[in-house]
Amino acid sequence: MNNKSNITLNGELTEHSQWQDAIGEWHVCVSEMPRIVSLVPSITELLCDLGLAGYLVGRTGFCIHPHAVLQSVAKIGGTKDVNIEKIRSLKPTHIIVNIDENEKSCVDLLARFIPHVVVTHPVTPADNVTLFRLLGGIFNVREQAELLCLQLVAAQIRLHASLPDAALPQRVLYCIWKDPWMTVSADTYIAAMLKQVNWQVCGVVQDPDNKIQRYPEFVWSERLLSNIDLVLLSTEPYRFTQAHADALELKIGKPVLLVDGEMLSWYGSRAIAGFDYLCDLIKNN
Repeated sequence: MNNKSNITLNGELTEHSQWQDAIGEWHVCVSEMPRIVSLVPSITELLCDLGLAGYLVGRTGFCIHPHAVLQSVAKIGGTKDVNIEKIRSLKPTHIIVNIDENEKSCVDLLARFIPHVVVTHPVTPADNVTLFRLLGGIFNVREQAELLCLQLVAAQIRLHASLPDAALPQRVLYCIWKDPWMTVSADTYIAAMLKQVNWQVCGVVQDPDNKIQRYPEFVWSERLLSNIDLVLLSTEPYRFTQAHADALELKIGKPVLLVDGEMLSWYGSRAIAGFDYLCDLIKNN
């Protein structure tokens, strides 16, 4: 299919003793029961899907899936405003963070007393294979990690098989916020997910130094609208609703679609369901 990157497993399960995270730090497999704090909602869900929920001692207030499992896990603030002392009191051995979602200054403080800081940064669906294997290796659940890898590949195959071979690209503006309006650039995970169905993010605004921002603000204009075919309103981080979509469609005269932000922006195991969501989205619209 045009404009899509296929996920490959790059070999079968092999023996490793160390795994490298997104900033090049090496991690070894746990030798005793870990105590894990996750500052990333989608990775909290992934840890549970890897069978590691029993080792989670702390999560953010945005870590809400799976709901029933996480009720007993302590909340330690948000993704960018964590309670340092509460985390310290939990005595974690490992903390999982993300380059986009967590502040480096905060992570540096946490690294002073947490032995293992695992940094993640998936930017394409294919990066989930590396993420599964990283956490599966560190926490000694490699077989479950490989199962998720296979499920991810299968979901992508299902998605691509459902698309017409000659599908024309759709130029889309993916909105994540209003007042001010904000969108995403082409180098984000969201854009990479949309590219799976030949939806190309456009309308990206540049700053005064002509540098592309990953999550730029924008204003509605005739020039902007002339460069897009479809507007997508995401249900997160701003809680866009169908009422927002209907009102905006009337205002701008372009098709506006409300989309599930978790399905398109959450990496980890959610990407498997995300591919199936995209399949249904294309079929029904």
